[in-house]
Amino acid sequence: MSAVPGTLPETMSAWSVREPGPLQTGPLELLHKPVPQPGPGELLVRVDVCGVCRTDLHVTEGDLPIRHPGVTPGHEVVGTTAALGPGVSGWYPGDRVGVAWLRSTCGECRFCRRGAENLCPNSTYTGWGADGGYAEYLTVPAAFAYRLPAGYSDAELAPLLCAGIIGYRALRRASLPEGGRLGIYGFGGSAHLAAQVALARGATVHVLTRGERARRLALELGAASVGDAYDAPPEPLDAAILFAPVGDLVPVVLRALDRGGVLSIAGIHLSDVPVLNYERELFYEREIRSVTSNTRVDGREFLRFAADHPLRVTTHEYPLSAADSALGDLKAGRFDGAAVLVAR
Repeated sequence: MSAVPGTLPETMSAWSVREPGPLQTGPLELLHKPVPQPGPGELLVRVDVCGVCRTDLHVTEGDLPIRHPGVTPGHEVVGTTAALGPGVSGWYPGDRVGVAWLRSTCGECRFCRRGAENLCPNSTYTGWGADGGYAEYLTVPAAFAYRLPAGYSDAELAPLLCAGIIGYRALRRASLPEGGRLGIYGFGGSAHLAAQVALARGATVHVLTRGERARRLALELGAASVGDAYDAPPEPLDAAILFAPVGDLVPVVLRALDRGGVLSIAGIHLSDVPVLNYERELFYEREIRSVTSNTRVDGREFLRFAADHPLRVTTHEYPLSAADSALGDLKAGRFDGAAVLVAR
């Protein structure tokens, strides 16, 4: 293992999902754990900041099935390469590095071979199947680590690594025509970044969400209108992205679509969807598309876009020791934009 001399402690602070359940039951606990050792092809990353994502909430509360008992959540990591495992090339101790949700794929299945590695049945995920960034250190396969664009602070970069990448893929899945009308339902970390990408490409954006602060942010970023999630937008939509994990909104959004419109559902978890009325909600070739993770191509394309088109990233900082409070505030909708945990 190659490391910066004298910089690696033996133990670290890390959050662990003791027993998944509602936040009020205290499913998270802060522990002292050994600093992990990077395996072949892996980087050891010293965490500087880690974004707080709704998926972390789903892992903590048990909405997603357990894949790694006692897992440390977190998959929007900006940090510094602290050590290299055997066989790593192209990275050096001290490099700035980003760690995202997709941690590994098999590279051999039919999905990987056709460029759809996000659908790989053998894929693994940071902060779900392997320990993530609610800690002072984590490991990541070097092939799945990201080079980061200049011009952003660490806190601003963290949400780009999941909220930004997933929002970008959700926008691609929505097949928004050039100059089209886009509806965004829910306006948190991912939505406020996807909106900026769409606006930069000439779209008209209508934001429908709860929370006055989120609506004000949407207008500041250039949204043409704002309203409640159950309101009708002021004009039919060519495409929509549902970021809120609320299945009841699916028929509402479908009714807002124009003929041929596409609804892209961005979350990994969604509450039950009511029975749909074919004539009112699906006829005229309206479509529903899910979004499953992302490919590394998505990630690199989005980060190049962020390098060329400065994005306004709204963040709220919490110390690493307050991860449980950050998740509680996320669940309650107490902030706009994205929360980040500061480890350094």
